[in-house]
Amino acid sequence: MFTSINPATGMAGESYPALTLADTELRIARASSGFAAWRGSDLATRSGALERIARQFEENTVELAEIATREMGKTRKSAIAEVQKCVAGFRYYAEHGPAMLAARHIAVPGGRASMHWLPIGPVLAVMPWNFPYWQVVRFMAPTIMAGNVGLLKHASLTQGVADAIERMVIAAGVPAGLFQNLAIPSSAVAPIIADSRIAAVTLTGSEEAGAKVAAAAGQALKKVVLELGGSDPFIVLPSADLDKAAAAAVTARIQNSGQSCICGKRMIIHADIYDAFMERFSAGMRAVKAGDPMDDANDMGPLSSIEQRETVLDQIDRLKAAGATMMFGGAALPGAGAYMSAGIMTGVPIDDPIAHEEIFGPVAMVFKVADIDAAIALANDVPFGLGSSVWTQDAAEQDRLVQEIEAGMTAINQVLASNPSVPFGGIKRSGHGRELGSYGLHEFMNLKTVTMSG
Repeated sequence: MFTSINPATGMAGESYPALTLADTELRIARASSGFAAWRGSDLATRSGALERIARQFEENTVELAEIATREMGKTRKSAIAEVQKCVAGFRYYAEHGPAMLAARHIAVPGGRASMHWLPIGPVLAVMPWNFPYWQVVRFMAPTIMAGNVGLLKHASLTQGVADAIERMVIAAGVPAGLFQNLAIPSSAVAPIIADSRIAAVTLTGSEEAGAKVAAAAGQALKKVVLELGGSDPFIVLPSADLDKAAAAAVTARIQNSGQSCICGKRMIIHADIYDAFMERFSAGMRAVKAGDPMDDANDMGPLSSIEQRETVLDQIDRLKAAGATMMFGGAALPGAGAYMSAGIMTGVPIDDPIAHEEIFGPVAMVFKVADIDAAIALANDVPFGLGSSVWTQDAAEQDRLVQEIEAGMTAINQVLASNPSVPFGGIKRSGHGRELGSYGLHEFMNLKTVTMSG
């Protein structure tokens, strides 16, 4: 049994029964038979299914958003924006997917060749709680467009969201087995990956979870895509618009209560503008209002759970022990719920292992560097390589940062954000493979080459 705990109040909410082994087998069998039928569907049929699902999300936006807010604490307004992003994601693939799947034809010596994108089978997705709708749609929309079918193992915190997604799919009237929720514990994932009916697996989550899923997929010789978070650099150089950069840095650290894989966590600031930036950044972080996530006047809700807050507070304690200074904030707020204040840490020793960790909460680590060379070296001095945000008006500096920062994504003069039309993913210990765009659509497909004489 999975029981939701509202992190804003600490009170128990809805309960959802875990699937039995027999129930799980029934759903895998349904996925297998559903794929046998869906793989032959034409592209217009697939686009139509995505549009109907998008309409269900659109018509139930507020209900869906409030489930997420109750289960993991994100503000109601940001949850509404997340559901709206899902609608856009479904419609992006409904509109552009057919062109991405068009066969390519070329002349070759002695004849001609063509390349065809073909579906491969049921895809298992292991998804996290921080963006509980969007993370699912990032796999779900391209899976359906590809002619595959999806099985979702969602986080234990967000079983209400998982149930709601399945309800939207059923209400859309799509074929049976196209998408199903598996309410199962993490311990049940490896046997499903090993099942011969499962074609591939995708995971967004922790390094530990990614390593386990990758090992299981490797043992079964199955394709896997991993997105495992990061400790993204946020670099500000002297030519930057400091007002915009500082405001963006605040957004990066408090978005989703600091629980976003791709938002800047390590603020790397050039010495020449360090004081001016810090004046603006500190004022912005001090002004952050944490409170009831259902109240749109608040900037930030609680963290996802008391346990998650304890993890962040432990990291802060270890940073202090290593010699860092908490300028302000970074403390548990009194009363019920998993609230904490936004904070800034300085003086973090760059050679201490704690400086390399991802802080999944509303606390920024700030570093002063002498020049762009030091900024790039510090940016790369972590085992992660997911995203990065760089602030400079100098074209030559922009080019260097794009070429030399070790990350799957770089945003220039803006906060990094995912978009349905462009690939999303990282390198190093942030994972491998890509979601979104045409690359995300093609990840779990068979690129078949056909050659013909004449």
